[in-house]
Amino acid sequence: MSDDVLERLAGVIRDRRTAAADKSYTRQLLDGGVGKCARKLGEEAVETIIAATSQSDDELTSEAADLLYHLLVVLESREIALSDVLKILEGRMGVSGFEEKASRAESG
Repeated sequence: MSDDVLERLAGVIRDRRTAAADKSYTRQLLDGGVGKCARKLGEEAVETIIAATSQSDDELTSEAADLLYHLLVVLESREIALSDVLKILEGRMGVSGFEEKASRAESG
């Protein structure tokens, strides 16, 4: 599997903005606005938590995939590029989580 699968999926989601609404679940979500997209992300987060604490590895893996997809839909609904999120993550690589959180608290 390619390392850029999330970037390719983000591109597919972006392309779905112009797909026929009756044939694209993604388009229906995007047409519902950020609120609808965020609610669905929340539902998937809860399902992922349940799977993590009480279900099989396969069920957790499936729910994690759903969660990532819905996160990408939320980002698209706000017109935030995945590459912008990845840049932030890359900048945090090699920095202690405690240090990173402290720097955000000091600046914000």
